[in-house]
Amino acid sequence: MAKVNNNNKNKKKKKFFKRLKIINWIIGIIFLIIVYLLNVIPMMYFSALAIVVLLFLILVTYCLGRKAWQKKLIGTTLSFLFLILIGVGIFYGSNTLDFLNKIEGANVNTKNYSVVVLKDSKYEKLKDLKNESLAIGKNNNTQDVKDYIQKKVSLDFSEIADEENLINVLYDKKAEAILLEDSEKKILEEEHSDFKDKEKVIYTFSLDIKIDEDLIKDVDITNEPFNVFVTGMDTYGKISTVSRSDVNMVVSVNPQTHQILFTSIPRDYYVKLHGIETSYKDKLTHAGIHGIDVSIKTVEDLLDIDINYYAKVNFTSLIKLVDTLGGIDIENDMDFAASYNENGKDVYFKYKKGNIHLNGEAALAYARERYSLTMGDLARNKHQQIILEGIIKKVLSPSVITKYNSILDALEDNFITNMSSKDITELVKSQIKNNYQWNITKFALTGTDSYQYTYAYKNAKAYVMIPDEDSVKEAKSKINDLFA
Repeated sequence: MAKVNNNNKNKKKKKFFKRLKIINWIIGIIFLIIVYLLNVIPMMYFSALAIVVLLFLILVTYCLGRKAWQKKLIGTTLSFLFLILIGVGIFYGSNTLDFLNKIEGANVNTKNYSVVVLKDSKYEKLKDLKNESLAIGKNNNTQDVKDYIQKKVSLDFSEIADEENLINVLYDKKAEAILLEDSEKKILEEEHSDFKDKEKVIYTFSLDIKIDEDLIKDVDITNEPFNVFVTGMDTYGKISTVSRSDVNMVVSVNPQTHQILFTSIPRDYYVKLHGIETSYKDKLTHAGIHGIDVSIKTVEDLLDIDINYYAKVNFTSLIKLVDTLGGIDIENDMDFAASYNENGKDVYFKYKKGNIHLNGEAALAYARERYSLTMGDLARNKHQQIILEGIIKKVLSPSVITKYNSILDALEDNFITNMSSKDITELVKSQIKNNYQWNITKFALTGTDSYQYTYAYKNAKAYVMIPDEDSVKEAKSKINDLFA
């Protein structure tokens, strides 16, 4: 009986070691496939890694196949150590692939709409408006909106060429209801102090509007210069939501000369919005209301350049990223304080001149503040460049390795780009292979303070910055020189 039991035990041990060998080979091959698909490691390094993994697997297989218990013990120990290390690698690699897939291809503008009626009207729900009139602004993706609403209720639509007149159409009862995109609604509430008291929202919805495909101007980013439009939206939450753009920056990169140029454009720059049918100019920040494609094309018109890619972030992005990095260190150029009210919460930060450490909320306030600064928006542009430089330096530091996965989690739903995952990984692979030292320079467009009528504010003059033509020419020259 004892002999039978021993035979059974031996068979079980053989099966265990056999399965362990198979598991090691399967996990090892999966790891190499993920690393290959990730495509961030230069081929010479990948080949070396593959050889190391295969030699390790052969060693483990050899040890597990020996009869001597010492070798089996060594093989088992090495096997479990291998599985732990490779398991961590697969986890990080899978998360990276998932992250790249999520930030790529999200080429939509998410627009949030409200159906608004007068506060004293009898209408309480969208269905109450059946067969009544709904006025829509001509520049407001009318066909997409109509298609969506018609599925809910039958309405008589009327298009208004000038969104500003929508409010008068409602007041004069030429339509029972009007449709407003949230950013436009906010502007109307700012311009007409009594509108909030007179309006009543009876229905809200969101639409994802596809961005024009011609925004993508692909180049070989490891060999050719390219421009990236970086925009920071004045919102929290879903990154594709359209809103006013507080940050408008062109990042020009020359991978051959290893130069990066930050060109900041004031949010209140008085420009012609691309594709908007109006005789009015407007603040650049208001281009974001119509979608990132309008912002990009407006900047292309201004600087006479092609923008190859874009990167879009919002308040949530910056706070989460900086906090995940453990804060950033910057060289602050002046003493100042930032204070404002955010969703009922009073925010106050005091910044001393010199080297300072900032957490996420402090970094956001630093990048947003302009009212307490002598140079106003021009100083804020400079501070935004300082914050971006601080983030880049922290991301390139060795300490970021331990926070790699947390950084991906922080950016996953708060950052989008139209740069393909292949382009991103090729750029990373090139940096790993060559360890380039990048030279970063900064330039900020300037202008003259003024008050003008704008497309968004037509009833009263609003603060704008009239572009300084010499400044615009210099920006064009610097970008062209970097591309040369």
